[in-house]
Amino acid sequence: MAIEEVIANETNGTVVGGLIAEIGKLGLWIQGIGLVIVIWLIFQIVIAINNRIKRRTLYEINERLERVEEKIDRLLKKR
Repeated sequence: MAIEEVIANETNGTVVGGLIAEIGKLGLWIQGIGLVIVIWLIFQIVIAINNRIKRRTLYEINERLERVEEKIDRLLKKR
């Protein structure tokens, strides 16, 4: 009885249509996940660029502080 229903459904094309619909749904899920991954990668790239700019600024501040310390040390040694 169940085999007869499958054969009848195959002849009507509902099984094939249902299979195509399920594959289409799977494709939409994969497309959605891909979109999320692309957005996540864009955010990660922006964050990495922002961190690099901040790190460069911190290094510049550190160099300036070292120069100021050296000048203060020289002034204190002269006294």
